[in-house]
Parts: sequence; structure tokens; C-alpha cells
Amino acid sequence: MIARLIVWSARNLLLVLFGSGFAAAAGIYALVHLPLDAIPDLSDTQVILYTEYSGQAPQVIEDQVTYPLTTAMLTVPKSKVVRGFSFFGVSFVYVIFEDGTDIYWARSRVLEFLNGATSRLPAGVTPTIGPDATGVGWVYQYAVMSKELNLAETRAIQDWNLKFALAKAEGVAEVASVGGFVRQYNVILDPQRMRDLGITMQKMRDAIRASNADVGGRTVELSEFEYVIRGKGYIKSINDLGEIVLKTNNGTPVLLRDVARVELGPDERRGIAELNGEGEVASGIVLQRFGLNALEVIQNVKKRFQEIASSLPKSVEIVPVYDRSNLIYAAIDTLKRTLFEESVVVALVCVLFLLHFRSALVAILMLPVGILMAFGAMKLFGLGSNIMSLGGIAIAIGAMVDAAIVMIENAHKHLERAESGKSRIDILIGAASEVGPALFFSLLIITVSFIPIFTLESQEGRLFSPLAFTKTFSMAAAALLSITLVPALMVIFVRGRIVPEHKNPINRFLIWVYRPIIKGVLRAKTLVVLLALAVFAVSAWPARQLGTEFMPSLNEGTLLYMPTTLPGISVTKAGELMQTQDRIIRSFPEVAPVYGKAGRAATATDPAPSEMFETVVNLRPKEEWRPGMTVDGLIAEMDRALQFPGVSNAWTMPIKARIGYYLEVTPDRTALARYGIMVQDVQDTIATALGGQTVTTTVEGRQRFSVNMRYPRDLRDNPKAIANEVLVPMPAGGAVPLGEVAKVTPARGPSSIRTENGQLATYIYVDIRDRDLGGYVADAQRAVQASIQFPAGYYVMWSGQYEYLKRATARLKIVIPVTLMMIFMLLYLNFRSITEAMIVMLSLPFALVGGLWLMWWLGFNLSVAVAVGFIALAGVAAETGVVMLLYLNQALAEIGAKRAAEGRALTRDDLYDAIMEGAVERVRPKIMTVVAIMAGLLPIMWSTGTGSEIMQRIAVPMIGGMISSTLLTLIVIPAIFGLVKGFGLPSDSRKRPPETSKPIKRHQRIPEPAE
Repeated sequence: MIARLIVWSARNLLLVLFGSGFAAAAGIYALVHLPLDAIPDLSDTQVILYTEYSGQAPQVIEDQVTYPLTTAMLTVPKSKVVRGFSFFGVSFVYVIFEDGTDIYWARSRVLEFLNGATSRLPAGVTPTIGPDATGVGWVYQYAVMSKELNLAETRAIQDWNLKFALAKAEGVAEVASVGGFVRQYNVILDPQRMRDLGITMQKMRDAIRASNADVGGRTVELSEFEYVIRGKGYIKSINDLGEIVLKTNNGTPVLLRDVARVELGPDERRGIAELNGEGEVASGIVLQRFGLNALEVIQNVKKRFQEIASSLPKSVEIVPVYDRSNLIYAAIDTLKRTLFEESVVVALVCVLFLLHFRSALVAILMLPVGILMAFGAMKLFGLGSNIMSLGGIAIAIGAMVDAAIVMIENAHKHLERAESGKSRIDILIGAASEVGPALFFSLLIITVSFIPIFTLESQEGRLFSPLAFTKTFSMAAAALLSITLVPALMVIFVRGRIVPEHKNPINRFLIWVYRPIIKGVLRAKTLVVLLALAVFAVSAWPARQLGTEFMPSLNEGTLLYMPTTLPGISVTKAGELMQTQDRIIRSFPEVAPVYGKAGRAATATDPAPSEMFETVVNLRPKEEWRPGMTVDGLIAEMDRALQFPGVSNAWTMPIKARIGYYLEVTPDRTALARYGIMVQDVQDTIATALGGQTVTTTVEGRQRFSVNMRYPRDLRDNPKAIANEVLVPMPAGGAVPLGEVAKVTPARGPSSIRTENGQLATYIYVDIRDRDLGGYVADAQRAVQASIQFPAGYYVMWSGQYEYLKRATARLKIVIPVTLMMIFMLLYLNFRSITEAMIVMLSLPFALVGGLWLMWWLGFNLSVAVAVGFIALAGVAAETGVVMLLYLNQALAEIGAKRAAEGRALTRDDLYDAIMEGAVERVRPKIMTVVAIMAGLLPIMWSTGTGSEIMQRIAVPMIGGMISSTLLTLIVIPAIFGLVKGFGLPSDSRKRPPETSKPIKRHQRIPEPAE
């Protein structure tokens, strides 16, 4: 069937060219409209429940909010993990779903279960569902700068202008604010005056709320016009608050300003932002909606900035501090440049080996059509352009042209040997049909070899499945084009003067080198096989020296410095420390703007405590760095410069556990009973007088500010003052000091509480440096087992990238053998011989040899990316074996046909001649395919741009493996072929066969060789 399709394609040029042109046009359309990102979104499908419970301690949050919510979410369909985080005043509950769960289906299920859970929460506490964004959704961050406005004014611009304007940009899930000061009206109580005038906190709360409202009074008709009645009563200023009447004493009103000080001040802050070590700033974070094109979202945000620029005060400047589009463009540019370099190198290989530019055009034109077809399939399957998806095309380029190269070379050979007067088209069709079916199967084998990648799950599956898809698309396109477009292009371009193979200096050199090697191999076939086995056995040594890791780190051109300081650090001290750190980092010449954040932003996607800092370190272009400086060297230098007491540096994740400070107020129930006071009365006093209670919210145009009521700082800044000065009202009137009815004592307690699936959990984060992941975890596991005895009910789990690596390794151990069986079956279908299929299968383990040694030499660790490289290597190694056996079988069949015509039996010396012909005289197509694959991989290996770290781990085992696989194919397979096919053949009467001075005349119809 494949041969018939080749014949049809060669004789229907217009239809084939039209179909190829249509496929290329569809690919161009897809290329223009494909979404761009740096890497695939690796986040789990998750839904976040965010609950504010102002002023409450983490333990209160855990008991009254987080625990009820987490236990309610455990039975949500398709949920696999429920994580709870309890911080001061806020709860986060993460419901993580199984792979493939639709995000909006998941959100609707969580909402259903949330309806039943809210009845178990304290009155007035309402959970909200977080944005439909993922953990990598922070695509753009900016600072709001002004030389004329203060931090409260710039934060107001962020909250009431920029936030709402940017939220309408297409693809934005949320715009979160952090840093600066949130303006607030503070009512600072005077407890002595309140007691003297008989004013309670409840009375003040009620009065303030009753004095802040607008109402409508329907309409009245005046002079034939309808007037809408509006009663204005919103609080607009400090004076409005101060004039509120609390009561009347003998006709004299008691105003709020008589018992309290009213002032503008900042709301309580749980997060601050800083820029370049020069001071605090107000800032915004743009979150991308789940599953959308990050680059388009960023472009939409920038467009909105331009649209609203004229509405901002002239002194306001928007300074980008993190822009994901820079990484995206850098990553895509790296792959585009690599693809271009590969295409050029592959074209040069064709020209140099064939010395016929028009023939090289067959491969040169077929390659972009195949790539465009892959892009079209990406669009059809909803894949975007990123490092991994383009990487799949990059590692496929060399193999994509292999079939075209062999078919062109075979056509040249047929034209060299053709009888005069024979039709050129018939010769080309015969040449293509002769090798086409085997080549189609070899490309199919390369395609099938990537099946294990599709079986990966979770984060590793999301990372590598785009690469597996595009590699499969590329090879499938190449297989289809090799039996359709390539024969048609051969008819068009393979014409004119064909340079004989023996006149090409490269080919003459190859034969000159290879002929004596094969002579020696055929004299000592058994020894050659044994030596090959010895080399394979020795390769166990570098394999044992290799460490393991999940993935190499990706150089984004941006570093993230994440130190952790002492628990319970004040916001003021955190700001001072972070500013000092940023100033030091900014002093390095390789560093561009530095943006620091301490604590959390106002978003459900940021559950960071105040002691955790996150500093985005933007790096200058590499050409501006000091000579010899590397990313690792720069991190080491900065780490040495950032050694502060009580600060644990980490350039990935924080290390220290978190224990904070508490001031516990424990009610004395006996004393409460004596005064007739309820526990709730004490709790209300603590919440309002100490914690500060938001009484109402002002409406000032488009802006809203809260009104907060609390005691002055000097009456709540130490345990003694709290015990003596804070007054608890009594039911019969009057008040009693808090210390009379409760004990006020300092204590230690958690500054955050974490749970997983309803069980308490603590996380230990480890920043591994100069160690491989697998080796470190193995040592750590032994150390923990030897030195730590866990109490009953406690256990340890090793998670993070180690968990991903372990899961991927376990999966590959199952599917790789299954894939090898599928490759064997395809080989059997091609050769119809178990023996020959086994000979090709021998090339697969020997391909590991070069890959292992090259990885050891370069200091790479074993990783999922390396495993992908070895899997890709299996396919191309099998292909080179197929090409070698194809020519050996052809040569043996030709001699067998000749001997049969002479009435003579095939001898071992005839087998010797066939091996010399099939191996030595046909060395050019084998070397061309290997060189094309190697040439396609070398640009990946020497690339240094963004994303090159991952692609190098895929390319290096392929390059090293192709070297050892080629040596096996050229040396060991002829030896094995001679041993297997020579078994039972009689010896010739001649001591030694004469040298083959002329190539054996070949025919178009070749009988199958005898088994």
C-alpha cells in the first residue's frame, strides 16, 4: 500500500503540491494565532477559599474557620488534597483537584459544599472564592510612583483607579494590591472620659453607624419637573465624624470628639512593597485567568495602561517590576533561533553529501512543510507555543528529513547505475518505492517511541506532554510527507547532472576509512560482538556516578530571593530589613530593578506570613555582566552579602519553622460571675479596644474608607496597661479593668497553622545547592530514620520535586518496556523476521552507552528531561539500524538472485561481498541520516538562551547516544548480520574473495532474502 501511494504521489504532482500547500497555509495561520508562553502551566486545578476574620489569632482562625471549611471540603468530588492555612486574621483553604478537572466545574462544586459549611462559621464571617487563576498566574507586577504624592495617596490611586481599570483588561482574573498605606478614619477612644460621661463602646458604634447613610425619599413635582429626593448623610471628613452626637447632658450634646480623638491614619498592614532599596511603594499584581494566553493578557494590560494614562495625576509613574512577557519572548526567541540553525545545518548536510543543490531542495522544502503541519496540529489540539512544545519540534528536525535523505540518495544511486534510455521518472519511482516502506516504518517507530511521555501524570505530565505531542506531530507529518511530497519533489528537482558518489571527496573519504574497518570486523565477528558487550558493561560506571533530579532550574533572567526572618517580626522592622537587603542586591552590576514584598498581597493566591520576604531580582542582559560571571556565581556572591542575624536565606523556598509571640487574655470565670459579666463581653472589649473594629465605611465619590474604633496605643502596648486601663462594661452600669476579670500573660504560639486533609501538618523547605535531589533525599531519609523517633500518630512524607521524580520514575519503569515491545512488533512487521528485528533492538541498549558517558562528562544529573532524551534516542537508534539492515538485505538479495540465476548456492564469501556492498558501498545514506540528526541536535546543545537548560538535558543523551549507536550500526550490526546469516552457509573454494572493484548491478525488483 505504501509503495502504491509513493507511485501515485510521483504521478499526481499537482494534487500533492496543492495538498501540501494547503497544509502549509494552515500551519502558517496556526503559527500566527498560537498562544505564547514561556513554559506550560504546571499548576494543579485548584479552588481557593479566602476568609477574613479581622484581629483573630491563628489558633482562633484554625478552630473557628479553617477546620470547619477543610473538613467540609474533604468530600468534594474529584478533590485529591485539601490544604488549610491559618494566619493572623485570615484563613486560606486550597481544594486541589485531580488532573484534567475543569476549573469552572471545580469552582461550582466547591460553592455547593460551601453553602453547607458557612452555617458552622462565626456570625459575620463570610468566605469568598478566590480568582480563577493558578499559582503561576502572577504575570505582571508594577509599582505606583510619585514625587508629589504620599504612600496613602498612591495606594488610593492603585485601589480605586488602576485596580478597576486593569480588571477589565481581557484575560485578567484579579488585580491585587500590596504596599503603601490604606487610608482609614481612626477613632481613638478616651476610656476615662467615656466613663465620666457614661458613654459605652456599643453606644459609640451605634452612633457612628447611624450617622453614615444616604437615603432616598421618592420624588416631588415642582414647576412641572420631577425632583428625586435624596437625604445626604455620608461621612466625608474628620469634622463630620467629630460632630456625631452620642447623647445629651442637660441640653448639652456630647459629641464624638468629646470622648475620642478622630484622625486619618493607615489601616493595619499585612504586606509591604519596596523598590530598589530606596523606600516603600504602592504596588499592583496582575493575575492571569486560568488557561489563557499569558502574552495576550500582558499586552492587554499594557494597552489599558496607555488608555488610562491621561486620567492619572501628572506626577504618577507606573514602573513595571516584573513582566512575564520578557521571559516568554526570550524563551521563544531561543527556540526560534535554534530551529533556524537546525534547518540551515540540515540543508548544508544534504548539499555537501550530494553535491546537487536541486536534490537538496527536496529535503529543504519538505522540512518547513512538516514543521508547519506540526503547528497546525498544535492549533487543532489547543496547544500553545512554549519552550516544551517548540522543543519537541526542535529535537525532531534531524529525524524528520531522514527519510527524504535516504530516498534522494537512493535515487542518485539508481540514476548512476541506470541503463541508458530508461525513463527518469520510472527510475525515481523505483528508487523511492524500494526504500520508502522501510523508511515509513522507521519514522513510525520514532513516533511510537514517545508513547511513555504521554503516560506521565501531574506536574511532570503537564510539563512534557506538549513536547511529546509536537514531537509526535512532527514525526507523523514527516512520515506522511516522505511517501507523498518527497516522491513528488524528487520528480521535480532530481534531474540534470548527478555527481557520482565516488567523485564526492567526502564519500570517498568515508569509504576509504570504513572499508578496512569492515574487513577487520568480518575476520573477527565474534570478538567484535564480545568487545561491544564489554563496552556496554563498562558503561555501568558512569551510570552509577550520575545524580538524580526532577528538572534542571530554568534561567528566567529573573531571580527570586525568598529569605525568612524571625516569626512575629513587626511590619516596620520587616520594611527596614527588606529595604537594606534590596539596596545590597541592587549594588551588584548584573542587577537591574529590585522589587521586594514582605507579607502578603490582598489576594487569595498569596498566603504569605509577614516574616516571609519575596524579592524579584531582575537581571541585566548577559553581555552587561562581569566577565566569567554565571547565575550560580552571582547567587553565591549575593548570598554572602546578605548574611543577617535571624535571617535564613533561600533562593527558592524558606527553611525555618514559624513560631510567634502571643499576648493571651484568659477570662477568670469566677470573677466574671461576681461582676455579672459574660465571656462575650470580655471578647467584645478585646476585639474593639485592642484589635480595633471597623464600625462603618465612608463613601467619598468612587473611593471607600473604613472607620475604625480602638484604644490609644499607650493603653494597649504592654500587658500591664492592657490589664489596668482597658475597661469591661458591667450590665448594671460602670466598668471594671480587664485585669480584674482576666489574666493577661505573654506566651509563645504558632504564627501560622497548616493542615492537609484535615490533619495538622508542618512543612520543612530545603534549598538544595551543589547536590543532586535524589542523593540528598536518600541521605536525609537515612538521617531522619536513624536519629528521630516520631510520637504516635506522627509521620513524615517527602514531597516537592522529589515526589514528582519518584512518581515519574515509577511510571516510566512500566511503560518503557511496553513501548519497547511495540517497537519490536513494528520492526517485525517491517522485516517479517524475528532475527532481524532482534538485531535492530540490540542497537537500543548500546545507544545508552554514549549518552551515559557524555552526561557524566558534562556533569548532568539524571532527570525526567534526560529520560525524555533517552526515549527519543531509542527511536532514532532503531531507525539507523533499520537503514543498515535495509541495505545489507538488498545487497544479499541481489547476490542471491545472481547465484540462483547461475544455478549456484549462496556461500559465506557471497555473504562477505554482500556485507561489503551493503555496508561500505552504501555508507553515504547511513552517515547522512546520522549527521542530519546530530546536526539538528547540536544547535540545541550549544544554545545558551532562556530555556536552554531543559532542552540541553534532552539533546545531550541523544547526541552521545547517536555516537555510540552509529558505531554499533556501522561495526557491530554487520558482524552480527554475518554471524546470523552465515550460519549454515557453505564455504567458497577460494581462500579469499577478490576485492569488489565495481558495485554489483542492481535491479528494480529485489526478491526477499531467504531466512
